[in-house]
Amino acid sequence: MGKALESIADLIKKVDVVIEVLDARLPSSSSNHQLQALRRTKPWVKVLNKPDLADPAVTAAWLKQFKSETGVSAVAISAKKQLEVKKLIKLCKELSPRNGRLGFPTRVMVVGIPNVGKSTLINTMAGRSLAKVGDKPAITTVNQRIELDGIVLSDTPGVLWPEMDDQEGAYRLAASGAIGANALDYHTVGLFAAEYLMRRYPELLKSRYKVAELSESPSALIEEIGRSLGCLIAGGEIDLNRASEAFLRELRAGKIGRISFEEPSLSQEVDS
Repeated sequence: MGKALESIADLIKKVDVVIEVLDARLPSSSSNHQLQALRRTKPWVKVLNKPDLADPAVTAAWLKQFKSETGVSAVAISAKKQLEVKKLIKLCKELSPRNGRLGFPTRVMVVGIPNVGKSTLINTMAGRSLAKVGDKPAITTVNQRIELDGIVLSDTPGVLWPEMDDQEGAYRLAASGAIGANALDYHTVGLFAAEYLMRRYPELLKSRYKVAELSESPSALIEEIGRSLGCLIAGGEIDLNRASEAFLRELRAGKIGRISFEEPSLSQEVDS
C-alpha cells in the first residue's frame, strides 16, 4: 500500500485529471480514502462502474453527492462500453487546463482498487488490450503510459488495496466479489448478504427464488436457497458453504436484481 500511494502521490503532480474507478454498488467501500489527501485541487472524475448491477435510484443519489463536491465530476458508465467511455474521454479533455492547446495532450491518471474495473476501463479507452483483466489483481511494476487521441493515459504501478478497517465495508467488498474468496469464508459473507437483502430488497429475493414469504432468518434463507439450487450432501443435508457460494455468485452476476450495498448518507447501508 505504501509504495502504491507513493507512486500515485508522485504521478498526481504530473497529470491534469485523475479518474478514480469505483464499484457503483458500493462507491464508498470500493474507494481508498487516502487518495483524497493526495488530490489537493486536481480535477477528479469518479467513475461508477457496473451501474447495470446497482440500484439506479441509489446510484443517482451517489452521483448527486459526488457532483456537489468541489472539483469532482461523477459518471455512471460501464467500463466495457466504448460509446460511454468516449464520453468520459471528452469530459477529461474539458476538465483539463490544457484543453484545446495544440501539442499539449491531456494527461490522465487512472486509479482504483482491484476488481472494480480499472483494467477494463483502460483497455476500452485505449481500444485494445493493454492491462490484464481478471478476478485476481495484476500487479503493475512500472508506470504505463498510453498515448491516445489528445490524451496521455497513465496506469499507476503497484496495487492500491481497499481500506479494511471497517468490518461492514469489508463484508460489502466480499459480497460484491471485490476481495478474494480467501479473505472471508463464503458462509459468513453469505449470511451478511442474506440479512441485508432480506431487509432492503425482500421482493427481489421472493421473485428470484419464487417464494411467497421469506425465511425467518438469514441462515434459514441460505438453507432454503441451497435446497432450491441442489447444494446437498449425504443424507440430504444442506452444504452451507456451497449454498452460500451459489447465492453470492447469483448476487454478483445480477441474477437477483439491481442491488446497492450502501447509500451516500454517512456512507451507511441503505435503510428502508
